[in-house]
Amino acid sequence: MKRPYEYGNEVARAVAVNAPVVALETTVVTHGLPHPDGVTTALALEQIIREAGATPATIGIIGGGIRIGLTRAELEQLATTPGVPKINLSNFAAAVSSGQPGSTTVAATMAAAYAGGIRVFATGGIGGVHRNATESGDVSADLTALSRIPVAVVSAGAKAVLDLPRTTDEFPAFYRRSSGLPVDRRYDSIDELASAVRLHFSLGFGTGVLVANPIPIADEMPSELYDRALQGALSEAQTRGLRGRAVTPYLLDRIHALTGGDSVRANVALLRHNAHVAAAIAVAGV
Repeated sequence: MKRPYEYGNEVARAVAVNAPVVALETTVVTHGLPHPDGVTTALALEQIIREAGATPATIGIIGGGIRIGLTRAELEQLATTPGVPKINLSNFAAAVSSGQPGSTTVAATMAAAYAGGIRVFATGGIGGVHRNATESGDVSADLTALSRIPVAVVSAGAKAVLDLPRTTDEFPAFYRRSSGLPVDRRYDSIDELASAVRLHFSLGFGTGVLVANPIPIADEMPSELYDRALQGALSEAQTRGLRGRAVTPYLLDRIHALTGGDSVRANVALLRHNAHVAAAIAVAGV
């Protein structure tokens, strides 16, 4: 691996001996959760992955380099630097060349993970088709990345603020276990799931795999609270005329406020669950 990609020490040791590694993104640190919850959660996810027998590789842009395996100090830097941009495929090169810090979205994390030889990635929810996309054209680069980058992404479905039927017909609904949209394949065994993922990669399609991992039953957000907060946040965003990268952070922030913080509780729970499942997949040999 050549610059601008750089391994952290722990990840470098794991990659050198072909040990299981799980990638983690950093928009949860800068945009997904309020500070200091973002850093605390990121460190907790790393520990879950270690305890499951894999090595965590939290990815972000620091000092003009794409860092695969951030230190705690680097996580704090991302979390406390004002105006850190979210990095996706379209602004990746510009962000790195600027020398300024940046947090990686699902798409950018997939790209960096694949470049670093990492095939498993745990996140919260992927991006997708935004509501009113027929007028705005807002479709996440995460979908493009899944169609082009062979990495297994473990998520709790598409983010709840998106237009789920237009995104897919297979996802759970992030804060909720079900979106009412049926799935066509279910795995209750990590070994069977890992085997299917390995086979997918061996066929050479060049595409990613999305593992939809519903939030645990005990951690679901109550449906009435979820619906009320989501509709309120969507209405406010429409009134403000928000589009593109500004939409999701705004909606997540408003849902946090409108649920009295319950969305953060649910978000942290699903992130932890996804990290556990991703680590198990990596340990199973993906």
